[in-house]
Parts: sequence; C-alpha cells; structure tokens
Amino acid sequence: FVVVYGKDQTEEPEAKRKNKRQKQEEVKDRGKLRRTRRRRQAMEKKYICPQEEAAKVVVDFLEVAVTSIVFLKGVYPRGAFERRRYMNVVVHKARHPQLSDYIHSAVSGLLPFIQKGLAERVTVIFYNPSHVPLEKFVFRLAINQSYGSKVEENELEFALRAFLIKLSVSESLAKPLPTGCSWEITAYFCTLPDVISKEQLWIPTDTKQWQQPPIITPIKSMNSDPLKLQLYLEHPSPIEPMHPVET
Repeated sequence: FVVVYGKDQTEEPEAKRKNKRQKQEEVKDRGKLRRTRRRRQAMEKKYICPQEEAAKVVVDFLEVAVTSIVFLKGVYPRGAFERRRYMNVVVHKARHPQLSDYIHSAVSGLLPFIQKGLAERVTVIFYNPSHVPLEKFVFRLAINQSYGSKVEENELEFALRAFLIKLSVSESLAKPLPTGCSWEITAYFCTLPDVISKEQLWIPTDTKQWQQPPIITPIKSMNSDPLKLQLYLEHPSPIEPMHPVET
C-alpha cells in the first residue's frame, strides 16, 4: 500500500502510471511551447527598425551638441552649465531647468521626422538685437530609408563622437556675439509633416533670411549607412544688411 495524506489507496497499475507520465510530459511540452511563444513575441516587440534606432542615437547626440554650441557661444554664464561625460567625451549640460527642457523638448520632438527622413536640417541660429541672423550652426542630416541591416550603435556613436570633439575646438571659427543677442533651434523639412501630439511644439517660423548667399565654413561630416551628417557654420556675406529692411 502507498499511504497518501488523508486516505489509503492501493498501488496504481503500470498502465495507469504510464498514462500519467505521458500526461505530465504533455503538460511540460505545452509549457515549453508557451514559453517559446512568449519569448518570440517579446523579441518581436523589442525589434526596432534601423531608421528608428539610428534616429534615437542622432536625437541624443543633437541634444548634447546643441548644448555644447550654446555653451561655446557664451550666451549664458559658464556657471549655468555643468560638466558631464558623453560618448567618453567631456561635454556640458545646462543646469537651468528651462534651458535644459527647451533643448530636450525641441530635439526629442524631431525624432519621428528624423526617422522618416522628413527633417533635412537642424539649425542653431544666433540673432543680433534686431533679430537678424548673425550665425548659424547647421546639422544637415539624412537617414537612408531603404537601409535594412542592423545598426551598429557603437560604430555610429564613435562617428558622432568626432563631431563633439571638433565642436570643442571650434571656438575660433565662431564670431563673438554682441550684447542683447538671442538664439533658437530651427528645423527645415523637405516636406511638410502632419504635425500631431507632442510634435505640435514645432510651429512655422518667420525667421528672417539673408538676402545674399552666406559664407559657409565646414566643421565635420560623415557618410556611413544609414546616416549621413554634415555640420557647418553659416555667416552672412560682408555686403549683407544687418538691420531689418523697411517694408
């Protein structure tokens, strides 16, 4: 006799034991199948298309790069920034919440547009007191929409790291700003996007344009799938009127 808690029962016949083992194995197999299916579903959910993956890296980079440019131009006291390390490079982060939030919100709002190849240029524009552009730091970018391979994030970050290093020694390329200047982040789209949800932060601008072709100074460029990126400076022509034209 086999004693079971609460009652006595005779030992089960061999056929019944085999049947029970088979049922137990079937239950185990079904459990394995469910776990395999869940793992497959989790992997499918985690899959990120190359364009989205590259765009996320670019957006993170742009937030740091824009902050570095604002620090470089001396618009705010140096105490308004703190030193951080990003991509193994010493960079600066805005300490003031409003400044930090403005840069973060503006750049992160570009994510869907960069991913879909709609954002052509991201520009940091500095204005004189008359709100005429004095200087433009231009990021011209393009993400290959037909690229289907996995993005090597380490290689992409290594390439972008060179831009941050170049920016840190580009002070001699930039012109000093007068008292009372202002600045803003402007994006140029190759086609007008359907603006929804948080992207509504991006609104059409009436930024004044130079009447003469600008002087362009290259800073850094890269051309490696899926991302092409150029960074250059634009300055007004010597014959450009630096006061608003009366209309």
